[in-house]
Amino acid sequence: DVPVSLSCQPLGGEQVKALAEAGLDTIGIPVDAATEELFEEVKGATASGPYNWKRQIDALRRAVEVFGAGRVYTHLIVGLGETDEEMVHFIQEMVDMGVYPALFAFTPLPGTMLEGRAQPELSRYRRLQLAQHLIVGRVARFEGMRFRMGDLVGFGVPGDRVREVVRSGSPFMTSGCPDCNRPYYNERPGGPIYNYARPLNNAEISAIEREMALSGLI
Repeated sequence: DVPVSLSCQPLGGEQVKALAEAGLDTIGIPVDAATEELFEEVKGATASGPYNWKRQIDALRRAVEVFGAGRVYTHLIVGLGETDEEMVHFIQEMVDMGVYPALFAFTPLPGTMLEGRAQPELSRYRRLQLAQHLIVGRVARFEGMRFRMGDLVGFGVPGDRVREVVRSGSPFMTSGCPDCNRPYYNERPGGPIYNYARPLNNAEISAIEREMALSGLI
């Protein structure tokens, strides 16, 4: 059997049930923004978009009721104007709901409303990737992490454990639908690489370790 995953906008309850009965393994409903305000600015009413925050969240909740925890995912984009604290809080909410939150870095595209916005700093994206990995793995929770002026400054986990997770390289690989290894979704082939589509090599892991050590995070 080949696992089948679907990424879609909110569907009706009967449609979701029909997909599950037809053999769909996992379903993804993107939220993209970490707060309702940003959602409205980027893809909701403020942006003259067709999407609604409550409808997206309700759809995720219904999907979990049908498919079960761990078989529903959403996409979150880092760099839309949220703070670390807002992003990590929403990641925790999704995990508690039974939804897997996959991270992507904002990428400006010419001709779009946000073409002038810069990508998030790589060091910031790395610490949010690590926070997501720790929360999804039930190693840490939002409530135990430390923030200063909205910035993540501590994971609430012993340093040795954090270093062990960093050295695995796993937090920094592409996340999304199960076994996703799509390359260059939010970066150019020449780098810098935000989501690695393969296991990291020792040099890449060492570079991340140095960066986090300089930030005082490990």
